[in-house]
Amino acid sequence: MVCLRKKYYICGTLYPYNPKTTKMKVYNFAETPSLISRYLIEMRDVDIHSDMLRFRHNLERTGALMGYEISKHIEYKKVEVTTPLGVATCDTPAESIVLGTIFRAGVPFHAGFLNVFDTAENAFVSAYRKYKEKESFDVFIEYLASPRLEDKTLILVDPMLATGASMELSYRALLTKGTPAHLHLASVIASRAAIDYLQGVMPADSTLWVGAIDEHINSHSYIVPGLGDAGDLAYGIKE
Repeated sequence: MVCLRKKYYICGTLYPYNPKTTKMKVYNFAETPSLISRYLIEMRDVDIHSDMLRFRHNLERTGALMGYEISKHIEYKKVEVTTPLGVATCDTPAESIVLGTIFRAGVPFHAGFLNVFDTAENAFVSAYRKYKEKESFDVFIEYLASPRLEDKTLILVDPMLATGASMELSYRALLTKGTPAHLHLASVIASRAAIDYLQGVMPADSTLWVGAIDEHINSHSYIVPGLGDAGDLAYGIKE
C-alpha cells in the first residue's frame, strides 16, 4: 500500500493536512477518443522514449488540445472589431487566465496551454519529494513565482498525477497570492488514487482534465502502467 504524505512544506514552513469532503468534476479524455489518445500512445511507448524532442512535442500538443477544450468552459464577452469593410461583433474571454505549472516536467505541457491562452499570465512552482522511508515521503516547495490570483481563473498543469500530493501542495502555495475565482487542473495521466485524494482536498467547483486514468500506483508512488518519469523523458535522467 502506498503511503500518501500527511503534511507539506512551503519554503521550509510546515503546514497541516486538512482533508475536506468536496467533489471536483473530472473530464477523462480517454472516454471520448481524440488525437490526445494518439499522442499518449507515443508518450507511453518504450520504443519511442529515447526521443526527448518527440516526447516534449507530444506533451506540448496535448496541452494545446486540452487548453482548447477548457476554453469552451470559460465565460466570454462581446467586443466590436473594426475590419476594412465594417464592424464585426466577436466573442473574447471575459475571465483573466493564469497558467500555472509545476517544474520540471510541466514546462512543455505548459507551453501547449500557453499557445492557446496566449495572453494569459503565468505562475511557476517547484515541488519535489523528500523520502523519509522507501515508501513514505513529504513534498516540499522551494520556489514560487506568480501574479496575483484574486478573482482570476487558474489553470494548474502537471503531466503526471500519481498521488495528488504535488498538485495539492502547489495549489496551496499559490493561494498565498490570492484565491482564484475558478480552478482547472490538467494532467496527461492520473492514478485513480490521486483523483480520489484530490476530490477530498480541492474546491468543490474545481475541474480536473486528464488524458487517461490508470488504476494503480506502485510502492514508489509511480503510476502503473503510466509512462515512466516524465521529467527524465523530457529533459534527461537527473542525478
